Amino acid sequence: EAQRVERERLHSIIERLVVWENVRDEKLLTEAHAEIVKSAPDGQPPAILDPFAGGGTIPLEAQRLGLEAQASDLNPVAVLINKALVEFPPKFKDQPPIFPGRADSQIRMWEGTEGLAADVRAYGQWIRDEAEKKIGHLYPKADGKNVIAWIWTRTVTCPNPACGIEMPLVKSWWLGKKKGKEAYVVPHVVPDSAAPGGRRVRFEIGHDPAEAPRSDDDGTIARTAATCVACKGSVPLRYVREEGQSGRLGSVLMAVAAEGDRRREYFAPTEEHRHAADIGLPDSVPVGSLPSHGLSPNSHQTVRIYGFNEWSALFTNRQLVALTTFSDLVMAAHAKVITDGATTDYADAVTTYLAMTVSRQADLGNALCRWEPNAECPRNLFARQQIPMVWDFAEGNPLGDSSGSWKVLLDGAQRAFGGVAFGTGRTSAGAIQQASASDRSFADVVISTDPPYYDNIGYSDLSDFFYVWLRRSLRD
Repeated sequence: EAQRVERERLHSIIERLVVWENVRDEKLLTEAHAEIVKSAPDGQPPAILDPFAGGGTIPLEAQRLGLEAQASDLNPVAVLINKALVEFPPKFKDQPPIFPGRADSQIRMWEGTEGLAADVRAYGQWIRDEAEKKIGHLYPKADGKNVIAWIWTRTVTCPNPACGIEMPLVKSWWLGKKKGKEAYVVPHVVPDSAAPGGRRVRFEIGHDPAEAPRSDDDGTIARTAATCVACKGSVPLRYVREEGQSGRLGSVLMAVAAEGDRRREYFAPTEEHRHAADIGLPDSVPVGSLPSHGLSPNSHQTVRIYGFNEWSALFTNRQLVALTTFSDLVMAAHAKVITDGATTDYADAVTTYLAMTVSRQADLGNALCRWEPNAECPRNLFARQQIPMVWDFAEGNPLGDSSGSWKVLLDGAQRAFGGVAFGTGRTSAGAIQQASASDRSFADVVISTDPPYYDNIGYSDLSDFFYVWLRRSLRD
């Protein structure tokens, strides 16, 4: 009976620790740490090692409980995430921000990671302001309103000799589904002597619920074939793949989504908005190829079979210009942090969070982000552990204030560590290294790990999507 009572007492601590609202409860962390110390030989708990650390959940939780956290992984992206989670925050805890005027603006103590988070916000805002000076002209307003996203669809030339129109490949015409605020794209085939086949598709915005599309999948493309909006002919998906592999997969602007008065407003494409996106490639883009063997053993190569072979091919030219601009400004911010009086180590930390913001923006700023008509915003690419083909896609505004913007992503990045609770007894930063579990040392540690899964998800290949951007920003 005494053992049962003691077991329940200990289990109650765990039950309280797993409640999300208690994540920063220092009293609870102190209580848990005390129990760990009681159970350890001579009151000295050993270091906790995760040799397959991945995203760093185990070392982070060990550190919050006041334990020495060690971690390693082969993947450089995973190692960087671990450094950002468990190495940098305690290393620079209780320091005031160094961005000019930021510490003086508030007369208070800067506890934990508050100062580091304030610097990430400040230098991130500096990057955003500099980016607007360089590329702001590429993102025009719509009827005086800030644009949230430009909605595009891919195209191929209709193979019917009597047609030959640039046919849109649309999965869904829907833009907004909120009751009373419905919006959708309406295609019209109109004469145009300058267009292929002498005709083109003009897009307008519809709002009448009675005329709205019947489902999310009532566009022009299905699992095995596409339908031409002009001649109504059925085009096998095999032809679309061949066109893509030959570099003849195009795109056309269907709609512009903007901020309205407590609602989204949608506009038909204009020449101004088409022209703003019609730019060349930047001088340099991230180098790297998608794996030729597929992104997991059981996946269909749904991107490569349409001609997307390089990581840079997953972005529009305007998206590449934006991301390379932000990436280059991250390197400039590193020099600015040092000029403002910080150590190189501190500049490395601040820059790492800013570079991660760039790579997160790549997740929401590529040509495989679908438009979500219920939430009325772009969705990020990695909803699952794969890179699926997307036919109509949303190009978010990185200089705006909505989903996919630098401002929103920066806020999320600094919030992720800005209020981290430091577990009682934590006195040093975690020890993170890039290493193979087969030949690293395991002396004087307790191993706690979630070992690698069977080879059913290509985590390493998928992480290269982020690696090419992180490398560009942080290679120095």
